[in-house]
Amino acid sequence: MLMLATCSASSSSLISKPFFSSSSKLPLSFSPLSHPFPQTKRPISLRRPPMNILKNLGFGANNKPTPSMENSAIAQSPDDDVPAPGQQFAQFGAGCFWGVELVFQRVPGVTKTEVGYTQGFMHNPSYEDVCSGTTNHSEVVRVQYDPKEGSYDTLLDAFWARHDPTTLNRQGNDVGTQYRSGIYFYTPEQEKAALESLEKQQKLLNRKIVTEILPAKKFYRAEEYHQQYLAKGGRFGFKQSAEKGCNDPIRCYG
Repeated sequence: MLMLATCSASSSSLISKPFFSSSSKLPLSFSPLSHPFPQTKRPISLRRPPMNILKNLGFGANNKPTPSMENSAIAQSPDDDVPAPGQQFAQFGAGCFWGVELVFQRVPGVTKTEVGYTQGFMHNPSYEDVCSGTTNHSEVVRVQYDPKEGSYDTLLDAFWARHDPTTLNRQGNDVGTQYRSGIYFYTPEQEKAALESLEKQQKLLNRKIVTEILPAKKFYRAEEYHQQYLAKGGRFGFKQSAEKGCNDPIRCYG
């Protein structure tokens, strides 16, 4: 039986603790430095193309544009969307974007989140295109935040706490280049903060961090059913709180 935790006003942490579950038993708190990664499997479309695991791990993959990938120049252009007045954008890739989005929804100062695809060669890709392992897109969360209410450094802290940045092209059982770890910056200030935070984080780990830090490229909003997936109920229909400051464990797939 699934048990739902409720947010407490006495929560001491402003950022949700990472959480994964490999069975239907009660959830356990998760730390990326002391526990294994999830053994759950993400539901996929029946129309999802077959995948070559070596290609998805980045070995022998053809990650360059092909004649069938039209308008790759558009896909590789900067993200030219404009945030709301007084707001700023940030982009993060840390595995399956469902759980990552909920983490950022809970961060004070964040005013909007969207999940989508970026860094690839195909213009306007679908979920099935991205899952094929041939477009080089990453699943990301684009965060809009008010710098007067929450800092970019706080977003970076949430990013590092959410995932294992030392596993190449995978998080747990989610394998593929779309699950790679990445920070995609919009300004020189964000780039500097990201590089400094990576250096700081590396000192805490005994394995090399493989997180890529690159300029933010065109953001393709994912299909509507992916948006705020866990807050809306996820796979099983049990809504998970997106309340600011909530530190309930996150059930990755609902």
